[in-house]
Amino acid sequence: MGVRIRLAVPLLLGFGVLLGGCRSVGAEALTHWPVPAPPEPVGPQPQLWVALAARLGDAPLTLQAAAGSLQLRDQRGQRLDGPALQLRWRMEPLPQARLIQRSVLGPFASYEAAEQAALAWRRQGVMAQVAHPADWEVWAPADASAPRGFKARRVEQQVGQRRVLQGRSAGAWRSLVGPVLLQAPQGLRWQGGVFAGPFRLQADASDRWSLVEQVPLERYLLGVVPHEIGAGSPPAALAAQAVLARTWALRNRARFAVDGYHLCADTQCQVYADPRQAGAAVRQAVAATAGRVLAWRSQPIHAVYHASNGGVAADEDEAWPLPELPYLEAFLDWSTLGRPPVRVPLSRPQDLSQVLSRSQGAYGAGHPRFRWRRLISQDDLRQALGGRAAALGVPLRPLVLERGASGRVVRLAIAGPRGQEVLERDAIRRTLRQLPSTLFVLQVAGPSQWWFEGGGFGHGAGLSQAGAVDLAGRGWSLERILSHYYPGTTLLPVDRLGGDPSGGL
Repeated sequence: MGVRIRLAVPLLLGFGVLLGGCRSVGAEALTHWPVPAPPEPVGPQPQLWVALAARLGDAPLTLQAAAGSLQLRDQRGQRLDGPALQLRWRMEPLPQARLIQRSVLGPFASYEAAEQAALAWRRQGVMAQVAHPADWEVWAPADASAPRGFKARRVEQQVGQRRVLQGRSAGAWRSLVGPVLLQAPQGLRWQGGVFAGPFRLQADASDRWSLVEQVPLERYLLGVVPHEIGAGSPPAALAAQAVLARTWALRNRARFAVDGYHLCADTQCQVYADPRQAGAAVRQAVAATAGRVLAWRSQPIHAVYHASNGGVAADEDEAWPLPELPYLEAFLDWSTLGRPPVRVPLSRPQDLSQVLSRSQGAYGAGHPRFRWRRLISQDDLRQALGGRAAALGVPLRPLVLERGASGRVVRLAIAGPRGQEVLERDAIRRTLRQLPSTLFVLQVAGPSQWWFEGGGFGHGAGLSQAGAVDLAGRGWSLERILSHYYPGTTLLPVDRLGGDPSGGL
């Protein structure tokens, strides 16, 4: 069956809708293109807006129904129906040019770091928003002074045109007015899976477009849990992952508010794929924990988790510049059997070396990156720094400046004869991507070469998925696993949460 288009009203571009009532260059400048915030995911069945794809607008897009037909409707009532819909974007002139002007902090290695910078600005009374145009940034009005400890840059652009979405019908392209609503009664094929929707195609704050699924929270978890911990994990580990994924989603629901949705579907959020592929064990874990989240003082916790902690859990400020969270503390994740004769804090490298030389009795020791070794050369350091390396001169060498309570490196310098580049916390692994974690000691391997000998995979804070699988296999319950990794927290129904969903962070 071919695509057909029905015009409910005369075809108009509707720039007033696209711009949200923006004024011309002579008026006050915009910090970004205004986008309505997504609705709050509240009530007994919260709904999330999850971007299956972001920053669309360059290449054409074909949307394919899993079966039957797709049904698209724009804001002027235009409708397209068919088993496949062909879409593209074209730049079209604005009635009047606009000035986009903002003050920017960043880039940051993570949302968590950007969020703290935004909070610092907001404490000064500045309207600041976290954004992710390519890297994590914080946007504020152009005249805002940077908060203490940060350096802002100014971005200014005069814009005379915007991207307009077009749909193809009967061999002709017609402009559509967003946001565009899309129904897929028998599912939308996307990235090798099938998603139920409903969906939206909408412009974002940077004049790109997003394909957003409006998905109930519990269905969303079916698409997250097996991809984050593995569908074959023991029931208690799957249940723990379900609780944490639910908690994390609600705690992070403002992550992409500037672009008009809650969460993404990739590793910048939680990996979200086809919920229909969830097996019986995952469905049971989600159903058994339905509506329950992990809370601290009636607020969803910062429910971070990772693959393996290498036998040592991290404090939250070893990964991100967060305020103190009493439920995220450094500790040896070990049974009494074979525990190293050291205690946290592991501030001395010789203490950490003792830990890294052992594995017997550690929870999750079966993970393939529980212990690892990486050889990194001066050329690797130069390549990782890119254009920043030239100013340092040669030779380059890595230098540990500071360790956290778990022994993880929180400040690493790449030093040269003319200076040094200091990497902090999550920026270390984002720069030296060969490193599975920051739990390592350095050993000279030869001229301009070093062994990074370490343990674990990920930031190390909160639940170790390898540890949870191990503990569940030993017969630990959901509640015991969660209290082990997040001491002092409480399992609560969603409707008993209160206060700031960010936990005041």
